[in-house]
Amino acid sequence: MHGFLDRFEGNMAVILVEEVKEEFTVNKEMLPDGSDVNTYFEIEKKHGNYHIVQIDTTKTTQEKQTTSDLMAKLRAKKTGSKFKK
Repeated sequence: MHGFLDRFEGNMAVILVEEVKEEFTVNKEMLPDGSDVNTYFEIEKKHGNYHIVQIDTTKTTQEKQTTSDLMAKLRAKKTGSKFKK
């Protein structure tokens, strides 16, 4: 199962689990080294609670590349305003 580091709220990190459409929070100190917003994790659910196993570097890299490609397409289409100032 995969989780996505969505944002930080104070000392807590909000992790989204897209597969089951849930979210959970963990203390920033409990995150693996190198964790930042938009990082994907391999997670598991034990006794009703989610636990981060490790950073999924492959999925994180793939998603960053996809985002980068989409932004490049949007920038390429940008033609400016049709209205005169």
